[in-house]
Amino acid sequence: MIDPLLIVVVGVVVVALATVIAPRFNIAGPLVLLAIGAGVSLLPFVPAFTLDPEVLLVGVLPPLLYSAAVQLPAVEFRRDFAPIAGLSVLLVVLSSLALGLFFWAVVPGLGLALAIALGAILSPTDAVATSIAKRLGISPRVVTMLEGESLLNDATALVLLRTAVAAVASGFAFGDALTNFAWAVVVALVLGAVVGWVNLRVRERVINSAANTALSFTVPFIAYLPTEHLGGSGLVAAVVAGIVTGQGAARRFTPEQRMSDRLNWRTIELILEGGVFLAFGLELKDIVTSNLREHEGLWHGTWLALSALGITLVVRGLWVAGLVWVQGRRSRRLGLHQGRIEDAQQRLDRFEQAYRNGSIDARGRGDDPARAARRIGWMRRRISRTMADLDYYRGTPLGARHGAVIVWAGMRGVVTLAAAQTLPEDTTQRPLLIFVAFLVALFSLVLQGLTLPAVVRAVGLAGDGGEGPSREEQQSLDAELRAAATDALRAGSLVRRDGEAFPADIVERAGARLAQPPDDEATHRVRDLLELRLASLEAMRRRLQDLGHDGRYSTAALRHALAELDADQISLELRLDDGQDD
Repeated sequence: MIDPLLIVVVGVVVVALATVIAPRFNIAGPLVLLAIGAGVSLLPFVPAFTLDPEVLLVGVLPPLLYSAAVQLPAVEFRRDFAPIAGLSVLLVVLSSLALGLFFWAVVPGLGLALAIALGAILSPTDAVATSIAKRLGISPRVVTMLEGESLLNDATALVLLRTAVAAVASGFAFGDALTNFAWAVVVALVLGAVVGWVNLRVRERVINSAANTALSFTVPFIAYLPTEHLGGSGLVAAVVAGIVTGQGAARRFTPEQRMSDRLNWRTIELILEGGVFLAFGLELKDIVTSNLREHEGLWHGTWLALSALGITLVVRGLWVAGLVWVQGRRSRRLGLHQGRIEDAQQRLDRFEQAYRNGSIDARGRGDDPARAARRIGWMRRRISRTMADLDYYRGTPLGARHGAVIVWAGMRGVVTLAAAQTLPEDTTQRPLLIFVAFLVALFSLVLQGLTLPAVVRAVGLAGDGGEGPSREEQQSLDAELRAAATDALRAGSLVRRDGEAFPADIVERAGARLAQPPDDEATHRVRDLLELRLASLEAMRRRLQDLGHDGRYSTAALRHALAELDADQISLELRLDDGQDD
């Protein structure tokens, strides 16, 4: 009997090595891990391996989805929420129904509800495609849509699966199914938002970074478990909690806490996702043996899987074609929308000018001047964000080439493999259904995963975009942050960490420097300059939070700037603390 601890250690080493080596051969790491697991499972001395599906649904998927939700690009996600919702909800439902009708027609003895359950298992896409797309440098808008789809459609598919399995046991009623589906989503949204909000409020008071990150490991489970107990979707709750946490982390957490979270969660995500693919490869022997025993061969399951994969691609292609058409029609109307926004901006300018000249009395309208100023500021932010959204749609249009990539990047993976094994033990032809799900995921990952780079090159999108912000965008954002620090310095709002004001000569000498990129050699000469630089970072961070709301900069640029500010602050605090120790 092999020591389980040794298996875990070897597994972690294999996952780490595959993650490093696979990109050098332009192969996704999960594909390599799946192949390694399958190869090991075929060795004669390796016993049959079975992974409890509850371990996946409760122990693996909640933290994986939570981690992805925290890193979700919020600005771009908001802009393309409608197409992402269509891909992750409506497309999943349509694919499940189409596959369900197919399996109901060709598999003897398989009821319609169970056939739809199998369709729900095969419908959600996997995040592997996102990692491949990022490495290929395709449009960030396409990457965001793939990432948002793979994050949300898992929950849709599992809620639909649970509803269909319940219908197998108690009979199908459309009204009851729709009510259960709505209840599962609503409960998850409410509890997930509450858990995310409490998470931010509690963890901002925990100063120790290690303890803070340890608390973060419990958040997806705190969201998942009570939601499932109340009949909701625990995965949706984990996703919502992650989105709320990700949006509030820049404002609530310290730089050390954010850095600790980012590095530790990246490690957890790597081990969990890699371990799942490795484990499913190891299950190959048992799955194949069961189907050989019950169906006297593998062809029956293989043709079902190939047919199912073809159906999912056809349905997905039709849906994406409609999505591209709608987005193209919307793009042609951008000029009309921009004209309306410009008119609104001119009316607001005239209103503000009349208000300042006294032509409009805020008090006569029941508003005090401060409230009127806040309303004007809010309206300006809304107009600025809308103009930025229009620039985004104009600068990143979706065409047929992008649609082809979105279709071909719809691979099946972890959730399909995990969900298949949650089918009850007494399910009709359960080994066949699990085998079909395994083959669909395998064929999808191998066929689409290995050929996606060629498809991207064939449609001419290789290198069309990038994972990070452009140099011009980052330089523009840095200039705005330096201007914010300079303004705060001139206004006298910068203070030392102990609350005392800076000496006048230091303020005068530093004023010109803050408008320029930081010079480490100059700033570490004098302690007061270090303190002043540290105080200016807070002004920059406040400005960065404001810029995050108006939509002028991408999430990648905002996060890059925040990471630079965090690293700069940690470095300055270490130098100042060393000086105190001396």
